[in-house]
Amino acid sequence: MSEARTEGERLAELAKRRGYFFGASGAYGGAAGFYTFGPQGAALKSNVEDAWRDRFTVREGNFEIEAPTIMPEPVFEASGHLDGFDDMLVECPGCGESHRADHLIEDHTDIEDAESIPIAEVEDLIADHDLQCPNCGAHLAGEPVEDFNLMFETNIGPGSSTPGYLRPETAQGIFVEFPRIKEYARNSLPFGATQIGRAYRNEISPRKSIVRTREFTQAELEQFIDPERDEPDLESVADVGVTLYPAAEQQADDGAYVETTIGEAVESGIVGDPWIGYFLGIAREWYERVGVDMDRFRFRQHLAGERAHYAADCWDAESEVDGDWIEIAGFAHRGDYDLSKHGEHSDDDFTIFRQFEEPKRVERTVVDPDMSVLGPEFGGDAADVRSALEELADRDPSAFEGETVRVTAGGDTYEVDVDVTNFRVEEQTLSGEHITPHVIEPSFGVERTVYTILAHAYREDEVDGEKRTFLSLSPAVAPTDVGVFPLVSNVEELTARAEALADDLRAAGFSVVHDDSGSIGRRYRRQDEVGTPFCVTVDRDGLEGDAPDSVTIRERDTARQVRVPIESLVAELRAVESGEKAFDELVDTYELVAPGADA
Repeated sequence: MSEARTEGERLAELAKRRGYFFGASGAYGGAAGFYTFGPQGAALKSNVEDAWRDRFTVREGNFEIEAPTIMPEPVFEASGHLDGFDDMLVECPGCGESHRADHLIEDHTDIEDAESIPIAEVEDLIADHDLQCPNCGAHLAGEPVEDFNLMFETNIGPGSSTPGYLRPETAQGIFVEFPRIKEYARNSLPFGATQIGRAYRNEISPRKSIVRTREFTQAELEQFIDPERDEPDLESVADVGVTLYPAAEQQADDGAYVETTIGEAVESGIVGDPWIGYFLGIAREWYERVGVDMDRFRFRQHLAGERAHYAADCWDAESEVDGDWIEIAGFAHRGDYDLSKHGEHSDDDFTIFRQFEEPKRVERTVVDPDMSVLGPEFGGDAADVRSALEELADRDPSAFEGETVRVTAGGDTYEVDVDVTNFRVEEQTLSGEHITPHVIEPSFGVERTVYTILAHAYREDEVDGEKRTFLSLSPAVAPTDVGVFPLVSNVEELTARAEALADDLRAAGFSVVHDDSGSIGRRYRRQDEVGTPFCVTVDRDGLEGDAPDSVTIRERDTARQVRVPIESLVAELRAVESGEKAFDELVDTYELVAPGADA
């Protein structure tokens, strides 16, 4: 007797057979970590992206950009990715296969979140648990664990080209364009910029189908705020119920989930930042709308050792599949790290001018060196000396109290007469000041969301004594809105009416598939298996029987059918698809077709 398939195995088989996703470049042996989305998968993925865009861009009043996927090396020097975007790699001494050391520990011990553990301890854990290579079985004890940078490197242009990298996240495309984007926002905080696009990470060991790949789609929002003035509309999500797994509970011997509301979580300090709490609330409602099972969903706070180099605090949205928790989104308080770094490394302005409520009188140090003296004395270094004097005046005005002042420029030390610097303290009236905005970032993995939606939608049951597999997809994201069929395919009047109805529904904005191949039961099963929420069937009764000019609407999950006048079809489909009406209301309003009509 064969072993029962796992949830992931069932999903992978269905996804390949029904055109959701499959390994790319199969004709040439494939390449690990790359997937092609088939007709159903591409449509589902596009619908998820559109649903995210509607909620996080349109309804939040943000705007969307599209930046290049390749960026020059200095961008990632500034962002810290060249030095800190690493995973832990251990290489097998037997077969040479590379593995993520933290994943080996998580897979073969009770330890969770091993990526937060220092490398030296990871090496000890590999030895203590006598971990072996999953590929050949060789012992890995004593093998060095090293940092491996995940970015794909490339060259921009021919010849002595400029080094560049495929972006590992879409966020940097927003940050580097901040000096221009802020102009579109009229230099007024708060505002948000979103981007949906491809990102690339040279994963050591891609796994779990489309969960961990080397090319993937992110949907990210960078919310720019004034940390001293701007507050979110927390009241709008205060009553949203959430399952939280705070860092303190993860580290406690008897740690447990905290069932609470967003308002209570922020008030009690479990979620320390109101902006993070706000986006957790929005995300929770959005995930439920697109079909994530809330009984298999949680928000987990990052432990200190696993937080990204830029994050002051971070929570992950996680879904359960096959008994494992999968990160499907991250919510990070990035502070002013990114904009400050790009401001330091570039020649542009990454600040916003903040107007004071009332003008302020302040004392300011001024240095106005006599360049007719500095030029002849210091030659080509005169400009650097001037800049050094200005910086010193801001930092330590007392340095100008003597007869001379010393500054360092270009690695050399220079002594300048204070009289020549024209140092003075002036009283000025200021109308405002330049500040570096802080960033709150909700970052969603689109493929991981798609995978979760499919896994949580998978169902098996029986209809009319026959086993059935179906995907209980939310109408908000299902690849196809409605299937349209003639009851039988050899009656011209039925097929003609079905084709005309399919065209009418497409014109009304529905995604429609028309199918007249095989028995009506087989056609229903095909649409059930790809998750089509509703099927419309043209039969003889709707042409010439007791209910002329009518069709049946079949609901996928229960296989119930009601007879609806054709003139009401568009309105009723739109109502049940949008959630304005439940299918039960159609059952109460119209004739319920006798059981057995699936045959």
